Amino acid sequence: MAFEGLSDRLEEAFKKLKSKGSLTEGDVKEAMRTVRMALLEADVSYKVAKDFTNAVTEKAIGAKVMESLTPAQMVIKIVNEELTALMGGTEARLAYASHPPTIVMMCGLQGAGKTTHCAKIAYRLKQQGHRPLMAACDIYRPAAIKQLQVIGEAVGVPVFEMGTENPVTIAKEAVRYAKDKGYDYLFIDTAGRLHIDEQLMQELKNIKAEVKPHEILLVVDAMTGQDAVNVAASFNEALGIDGLVLTKLDGDTRGGAALSARAVTGKPIKFVGVGEKPGDLDVFHPDRMASRILGMGDMLSLIEKAEQALDEKKAEELEEKLRKNKFDLNDLLSQMQEMRKLGSMKDILSMLPGIGNKIKDADIDESALGKTEAIIRSMTPKERANPDIINPSRKRRIAAGCGMQVEDVNRLLSQFKQMQKMFKQMNSKGNRKKMRRMGGMGGFPGMM
Repeated sequence: MAFEGLSDRLEEAFKKLKSKGSLTEGDVKEAMRTVRMALLEADVSYKVAKDFTNAVTEKAIGAKVMESLTPAQMVIKIVNEELTALMGGTEARLAYASHPPTIVMMCGLQGAGKTTHCAKIAYRLKQQGHRPLMAACDIYRPAAIKQLQVIGEAVGVPVFEMGTENPVTIAKEAVRYAKDKGYDYLFIDTAGRLHIDEQLMQELKNIKAEVKPHEILLVVDAMTGQDAVNVAASFNEALGIDGLVLTKLDGDTRGGAALSARAVTGKPIKFVGVGEKPGDLDVFHPDRMASRILGMGDMLSLIEKAEQALDEKKAEELEEKLRKNKFDLNDLLSQMQEMRKLGSMKDILSMLPGIGNKIKDADIDESALGKTEAIIRSMTPKERANPDIINPSRKRRIAAGCGMQVEDVNRLLSQFKQMQKMFKQMNSKGNRKKMRRMGGMGGFPGMM
């Protein structure tokens, strides 16, 4: 994940302060030298890194340590505040026109993920009850129009296209079509290049002049490091962009582009791509990202992800079964399928306070859910409902059916009994509130 290296170096810088009784100017400056190096290694531009550490130093030197905080915690608090401010301070929302459609012009270099993220944002809006439309204005890249149509069909968002007609004409007709058909958002997927050139910029300027978009979003590949910042600055100078979309933030990127782009362009990061699926798009929250970089977790994002992905009705049914001590292997299977919607276990754990980046080297067996699911699916409905009837011969049949050993079946059954015992204890008088919190989480044997 992005920022892992930065998080490690920041943690290293703060460790040296933890044993100190008070902050001195020397302590702060030494820590900030380490922080500055960490930022530079994470692809943050030199000027941004220097301004950042100067701002932290100025606030930290002479600051009185609050009663409940250690000196290290005081510095972390200041760094957290400055990181949040550096990345924009608050969430920047997508524009919404008082007279629809809201026209959003998507631009960026070829290969940055412009077409796919055009569809991702449209898909997100569709889930929120909007009626988005996409317009195919990239007439140069082979199969660009077809790609947008295929993705649009996959996410259920229609695509307006006129073949290889002039892009300005296509954009103009798309606006008229959106108005006539009652679409409230129009995403214009413009052409990209392998590099910035005058022809590309002129075409984008012409489209902007013709349709007067309410929002111009620049899609930037976070994997390109410092070059992403240069691209953002060039597009902003030529077009006057309104916001950034950072892609591939889930990959092995150092993340510095996220910290530099906002400072260099003065434009907010509005969305970040965190995967390949249509739903792998997050609204960018500067405060939450700062907390994750500092290993403080991100519970709000985890809760929002759970609310979107998990079935509330199933959670209520599970809560009722837990209350009546009727939780069986069918319920465990259902809960594992629900948890898959949230992403990998490592991603989920990284959002928990106190765990943060510490789990990156933990031995988390991501395949354990699949193995457990295979064992349960090898059982008959009767065996899932009443695991106590599973005798040695049944265990051999179940193991053979899923391609595993009898020991694996025994381990699952043993862990499941422990879960049932725990739920029974929690269901005792005085523990009902805990039971309610468990609804929708279940248990997952063998993950760690």
